Amino acid sequence: MAISEQDWQEEQTRVTEVSTKISNKISQLEASVGDIRDVVIDMRKDFWDEVTVNFSNPDDLGETSTNLRQQSQVLAEREHAHLQSSKLLKKYRKLVESPYFGRIDFKEEGTSETETIYLGTGSFLDENMETFLVYDWRAPISSLYYDGAPGPAQYETPSGLVKGEMLLKRQFVIHSGQIKVLFDTGVTIGDELLQQVLSHSADDRMKSIVATIQKEQNAVIRNDKTRMLIVQGAAGSGKTSAALQRVAYLLYKYRETLRADQMILFSPNPLFNSYVSTVLPELGEDNMQQTTFQSYLEHRLGKEFDLEDVFTQTETLLNADDSLRYRAHLESISYKSSGAYLDTIRRYKELLEKNGMLFKPVVFQGKVIVSSDEMTAQFYGYDSAVKLAGRIDLMKEWMLKRLSEFAQSEKDAPWVEEQIELLDSDDYQRAFQTMKRKQKRKEETFDDFDKEKDVLAKMVISQRLKPVRRWIKRFRYVDVKGMYRKLFTDESLFRRAAGDPENLPAHWEDICKLTTASLDDKSLMYEDATPFLYLKELLQGFRTNTAIRHVIVDEVQDYSGFQLEFLKRLFPRAKMTVLGDLNQAIYAHGEALGSLENLVSLYGKEDTEVITLTQSYRSTHEIVDFTRQMIPGGERIVPFNRPGEAPRVIQVQDEEALNGTIISDIRELHEQGFQYVAVICRTEEESRRVHKQLSADIHTRLITKTTPAFEKGTLVVPAYLAKGVEFDAVIIYNGSEAVYHRESDRKLFYTACTRAMHKLHVYHIGEKSHFIPET
Repeated sequence: MAISEQDWQEEQTRVTEVSTKISNKISQLEASVGDIRDVVIDMRKDFWDEVTVNFSNPDDLGETSTNLRQQSQVLAEREHAHLQSSKLLKKYRKLVESPYFGRIDFKEEGTSETETIYLGTGSFLDENMETFLVYDWRAPISSLYYDGAPGPAQYETPSGLVKGEMLLKRQFVIHSGQIKVLFDTGVTIGDELLQQVLSHSADDRMKSIVATIQKEQNAVIRNDKTRMLIVQGAAGSGKTSAALQRVAYLLYKYRETLRADQMILFSPNPLFNSYVSTVLPELGEDNMQQTTFQSYLEHRLGKEFDLEDVFTQTETLLNADDSLRYRAHLESISYKSSGAYLDTIRRYKELLEKNGMLFKPVVFQGKVIVSSDEMTAQFYGYDSAVKLAGRIDLMKEWMLKRLSEFAQSEKDAPWVEEQIELLDSDDYQRAFQTMKRKQKRKEETFDDFDKEKDVLAKMVISQRLKPVRRWIKRFRYVDVKGMYRKLFTDESLFRRAAGDPENLPAHWEDICKLTTASLDDKSLMYEDATPFLYLKELLQGFRTNTAIRHVIVDEVQDYSGFQLEFLKRLFPRAKMTVLGDLNQAIYAHGEALGSLENLVSLYGKEDTEVITLTQSYRSTHEIVDFTRQMIPGGERIVPFNRPGEAPRVIQVQDEEALNGTIISDIRELHEQGFQYVAVICRTEEESRRVHKQLSADIHTRLITKTTPAFEKGTLVVPAYLAKGVEFDAVIIYNGSEAVYHRESDRKLFYTACTRAMHKLHVYHIGEKSHFIPET
C-alpha cells in the first residue's frame, strides 16, 4: 500500500530521533566501557598489592585466603560489568544504522488506547520516558507482526493470551538512518520486501532473516512446548535460517536459565559450520556449540580405529560399478543403519550377560598378570542381578588390586635393580622427598640402604606400571572389537541376537567378509561406527551429557535411525529440533530412516510436533518449477513468485567442448555480476579432474570435505558437499544419462540443481539424464 508523503516524513523524523538517542547512548557506553576497562586493567596489575599474603600460622593463612577470595570477587564483578556493557555497545552500534524494520499498531480488547510497536533486531528503552522505542523481534507482542494481518489478532504472553485488533502493519528498509523502502501491508510479510531480499547475491555467510520471517517459519521459531520438533521442508524453504532464529529466540525467552553453550548444532560438514557462524552474533547472541556427528565419532573411536567418514563412503559408492560387492555394500549400510540392527545389538548385550564375554589379558613385559580365563570367571562369578556395566566396573577394582599385588611381588626382580642403577640425581631427589614424607620422626635420615632400595623400587615399578593402570581404568581389557567381530563370524550367535533364526540379511556372507576385513585392518566402515560405539557403551556404561539442554540436527535425512537413537541417549535432558528434506537423502544410510513416521517414533507422538514448509524461497520461480519435477511429490512444493531466466539444458559433443563452453559461461556469469558460481560435479574424483582442466584458463577453487570456508568466485564442488548452501549460479558439469542413471542418483541430482538462486545451467554429453524434465 502506498505511503503518503506526510507519513513518510513523520516516519523519517522518528527514525532520526531514535537514531540520535541510540547514538547518545553509544557515546555514554563507550565512556563507561573505557572507564571499566581501565579499572579492570589496574586491578589486574595491582592484584597482589591489594592482598596481604602471610603463611606464618593458621590464622594468617585464613586471612590471606579471605583476602584473595574478596579481591578475586571484586575483579570478577568488574570484568562481568565490562563484558555486559561491551555486548550492549555492540548491539546499539548495529541498531543505530537500522533501528527497526517493522511497525504494528495494536488495540487491546477492552481498551481504547492504541499501542504503536516498532520491531528491531534488539530492544531500545528510552530511559527518560521509560518506554520502549524499539521492541526486540523475539518479544511476545512481536509475533503479531509475523503471524497476523490487520484485523482481529492475538498473541501469547507468560501470563496468558492477549486479544485485540491490529490496525496497521508497516514495513521498513532503513540504511544509515535513512528510510529506503516503506509500505503498509495486509499480508504476513510483503512481497516487495521479500523480493528485494531474495534478489540479492549469494554470500559466504548465512544472514539473519528476522525482517522477512514468514508465518510458517515463525511457528518453527517460537515452538517451545514439545520435546521434539521435526521440520520437513523443501529445498530453499528456510529450514536452517528458521532454526538459527529459533536458537536466538530460545536464548532470549529463557535468558535466565539457558546459555548458548547449553545448545549444540550437529551440521552436515565443517564447511557448513563456517557458513552459519555469523547468524547468532548478528542477532546479539553468543554462538552455540557446533560440531558434526563424524567429529564426535572421531573423538570417541579415533584412537582405536581409522574411521571412514560419510563422504568417503559416498565417494566409494558413487564410483563403484554395479557389482555383487557394490550390492552387498549397500545392503550392509542399509541393515546396519536400521532399527532391526539396533535391536540386534541390544539383544546381543543380553546374551553377553549370560555367556560370551571376551577379555584381553593384562600383560606386563611378557608376564601375564591376569589371564583372560581368570577375567571371564571373575565376571560371571558376580551376582547375575548386577548389570553388565556394573560388573565391568567391579572388575576394574579387582584388577587394580591384582596389579598392586603384582607390583609388590616385583620389588626384587632383576629388571627393577637394573632400572634403579639407571636413575639420575633428579630421580633420587624425588625418592628422598618421598621417604621424608613417609618417615614418622624428622630426625631420621635417608641412610638406610634397604629403605632406600625399597623406595626406589616402588618408584620404578609405579612409573613402569602407570600405562597398565591407565589401560585398566579405561576398560581397555574389554575386547569390544572381538565381540563385535564375533557377530560376523559366528552365524548361530548372530541369528540368536537378531531374534530371527530363519532369516539373514541379503548378501550376508559378503557383508561378513566386508566387516571382518575392515576390523582386521584396524578400521571401521562408516555404517559400523555408531553400532560399535553403542555396543561399547552398553558394555562399559553410557557416557551422557546432561549439560546440553537443546540439540539441533540439520540435514536429518542424512542420519540413520540408529544414529538418532544414539543422540537421544547421549543427551538425555535435551529437547531436540531436527530439520531436513527427505527428497535430499543422498547418503545410502539415510534411506534407512525412511519416513517422517520413523522420526516421530523417536520420542513418540505425544512429545513430537511436525511442521512442514512447502514454500521455496531460494530459487526463482522457473528454477523451482524445473527442479520439483525431478522428485515424487514435487507438485506440493510452492515456488515463491520471483521471476527469472528458465534453466538452460545444453548438449555438447565431448569433454573438450564441454570445458570450453563452461569457461565461456562462467566468464559471462561473472560479467553479469554473479559473484558465487558453482560448478557441481557428481563426485570428488570428477571435481578434481574438472578443477584441473578449468583452472588452466580461469581461476577456480576446489571444494573438498576439509575446505574451511567458501569464498567469492568459481567453486568446483561435489554435489554431496553443496548441501545446505546456495550459489548465485549453478552449472551442472555433466548431467548425462551415463553419469546420472541410477535411481539412487535422483536425489543427488535434485540436491545439486536446487543450490541455484538465480541461474541454473545443465550441460550434458550425449543423452541427457532421465531426471531432467522437458523444458
